[in-house]
Amino acid sequence: SVWITGRALAPRSAIASRRWFPRLAKPRPEPRIDANRGGGVNKRNAGEREIVPMGHISGVHGVKGWVKIHSLTEPRDAIFEYQPWLLGESHEEIRVRQGKKHGNRLLALLENTEDREQAEALVNQPIAVYREQFPGLLENEFYWTDLMGLSVQLENGRELGTIEHMLATGANDVMVVRGERERLIPFVLGRYVKEVNLDRGLVVVDWDPDF
Repeated sequence: SVWITGRALAPRSAIASRRWFPRLAKPRPEPRIDANRGGGVNKRNAGEREIVPMGHISGVHGVKGWVKIHSLTEPRDAIFEYQPWLLGESHEEIRVRQGKKHGNRLLALLENTEDREQAEALVNQPIAVYREQFPGLLENEFYWTDLMGLSVQLENGRELGTIEHMLATGANDVMVVRGERERLIPFVLGRYVKEVNLDRGLVVVDWDPDF
C-alpha cells in the first residue's frame, strides 16, 4: 500500500501523509500499505531494488482473461498508475493492457492473458512494484511505506516503540505505535512530530507517554 504524510504519503498516493501505499495529500496516488486491509509493510529486495506490495489478484471475471484486483492503494484504482507490476513470488514484470472499475470491483486485463483458463492461473498472485516507481516528494512529505517500521521516541530519548501501521482520519494521519503497549499518535509535523529521520529510522515526537 502508498500514502503521503506530513505530509505522510501512503501506495494512497502513502499527503501530509500521502496515501495511495501514498495519503498526505495527493497529487498522484501513492501506494498505501494498509495493515488493516491485509497488506502490511512487507518490503523486499530484488537485487538492490526495493519492492513494495500493492495488492493481489483475487479472482477472475468473464471468459476473456480479465482478473479481479484487490488493491492496497487509495484510491484503490491508483494501482493502475504503476507499471509494470511485479507479479507473484518471482516478481515477473507484467504490464496492464486495460484496468477499470466495474461497480465496486477493480478489473484488469494483463498482457499474455487471453482467456479464463490463463486468468485462473493468476488468482492469489501478489502484486508489487519497485519503490523507485513512486513519484518524488516535496520537503516534509513521506510515503507511509517509508514510515512504517521506524522507531518512535520522545525528545528526551525515551523509546515508545515502532510504527506498526498508519491510519487515515478525517483530520490527519495517525501513527499506530507498538511498544510496551499501543499508542495512537497524530502525524502532525511541528505540533506532535518534531523530526523524521529516515536515514536513522527515527521519528521524534512531543507526546504524553501516559496517553
